[in-house]
Amino acid sequence: MNNNIYTPQLARIKSARDEADGIKSFTLEFEDEKLRESFSHRPGQFIELTVFGVGEAPISITSSPADKGFLEISVVNVGEVTAALHLKKEGELVGLRGPYGNGFPFDDVKGRDILFVAGGIGLAPLRPLINQMFADRDSFRKMTILYGARTPGLLCFREDLTAWAAQKDSTVLLTVDAPDEGWQGNVGVVTSLLPKVEIDAGRTTAFVCGPPIMIHFVIHDLVTRGFAEDDIITSMERRMECGLGKCGHCSIGTAEVCADGPVFSYGQLKELKESI
Repeated sequence: MNNNIYTPQLARIKSARDEADGIKSFTLEFEDEKLRESFSHRPGQFIELTVFGVGEAPISITSSPADKGFLEISVVNVGEVTAALHLKKEGELVGLRGPYGNGFPFDDVKGRDILFVAGGIGLAPLRPLINQMFADRDSFRKMTILYGARTPGLLCFREDLTAWAAQKDSTVLLTVDAPDEGWQGNVGVVTSLLPKVEIDAGRTTAFVCGPPIMIHFVIHDLVTRGFAEDDIITSMERRMECGLGKCGHCSIGTAEVCADGPVFSYGQLKELKESI
């Protein structure tokens, strides 16, 4: 991105919108025109976002690598930095550095069926990968997206969900734990959607993101269904802090999540003796 990834670069908030209950999406544009043109990332990578005078936090990039001149993030109001960010308005400045991390595999899974399983804001890091795959649709076989949230009001990226469902050879199923009066879809945890779709474990790569307890049960179910450990890919971004592998906050075994991850296969996590 720049010659000094340690220094936050100024970015202006072009737009801010309510994405779901307690979740906002922001479109950011670098003040430096050269950075707008040169910034690139891979799905699954993250930035360190600074709210000046408050602090910084690691946040997934939700826009596609094909989106040039800007980047998007979606943020849950869960801490001091994110609460301050939620108060920011269009036109205000923030800082960001990155991108960091290894990103999701793309070329290596071409020609396979793809299964996405996400919970809540866990759809955010998967969104750029889903869009990148649909942009290169002929390189992948069947695409299945299973997405759940605690309530209907916590479902994110509704327009995307509709657009993805309309793609060829694509299935999108939604579920919530606690329905409201208007909800007519499935009720239950996201694993309750797995029996509703046909999955050939031998030719499918699964990408799983969401709360740790959700990831645990999804991986258990996928292994039970015959998935190879290296065909189950997840993100450990909840563990990160500095983004540079220096603070030790995100160590798991011999790996630093921010530097060696945040994307790992289940097989890699088992080798690192990470409980998941």
